[in-house]
Amino acid sequence: MDKDDAADALTVTGMVSERWLHALSLFGFFALWQLIAQILQNPTLPAPTAVAESLWNHLVTGELLYNLAITLSRVLIAFVISMLIGTAFGILMGRHRGVNAALDGVLVLGLNIPALVTIILCYIWFGLIETAAVTAVAINKIPTVIVTVREGARAVDRKLLEVADAFHLSWHRRLIRVYLPQLYPYLMAAARSGLALIWKIVLVVELLGRSNGVGFQLATFFQFFDITSILAYTFAFAAVVLVVEGVVMRPIDNRISRWRK
Repeated sequence: MDKDDAADALTVTGMVSERWLHALSLFGFFALWQLIAQILQNPTLPAPTAVAESLWNHLVTGELLYNLAITLSRVLIAFVISMLIGTAFGILMGRHRGVNAALDGVLVLGLNIPALVTIILCYIWFGLIETAAVTAVAINKIPTVIVTVREGARAVDRKLLEVADAFHLSWHRRLIRVYLPQLYPYLMAAARSGLALIWKIVLVVELLGRSNGVGFQLATFFQFFDITSILAYTFAFAAVVLVVEGVVMRPIDNRISRWRK
């Protein structure tokens, strides 16, 4: 076995060990939770088995899947809007000092306005409609995308762009082959942080002004002090987030970062 094969074998072994550690840590967490719940016998801390039973009941009725689909659709729309607008402005501000100077004050203001204020204002201005909900989420996320992409645009190697110009590459080939590959790490960072933020803001938006979705259901369960259902929805939502990260975000990140290896 040569050195490369040995290194690959060690890498695979390390990945397997990490997965086992993750599984054991989760098992230990739920085991400890079950033990504490049995000792306390307090309705404010339901056991994992009770939460799992509640989760199954909500799945069987179709209520959970319906509300998850509604929430995910809002997350997807707001994510796409914020990434497109944030990337465009981030590139402009990173490449042109004048544009950056003109918009930097507005950007700082957008970064520091609380999400709750934006949500309330959008509902007052546009009404309790779907457009207001998605707009509020996108407005809260766009500034963070701009900041991340702007730093990526500033870090682009100008010499590579000069080489592309020397070979007379068309603008779209220069964009796809030279410019965007250097922005990929920043775009992925913006996308991952964006999803983490959008998940949370969408729930607040639904809680304040929508009649469906996970956030609305959590508010309903809170009114009835149904902690078991709250935890059931929470773990279902967390499972969806983990699946999106593992099935979508991580493979995309590995694929677009392959050229760096």
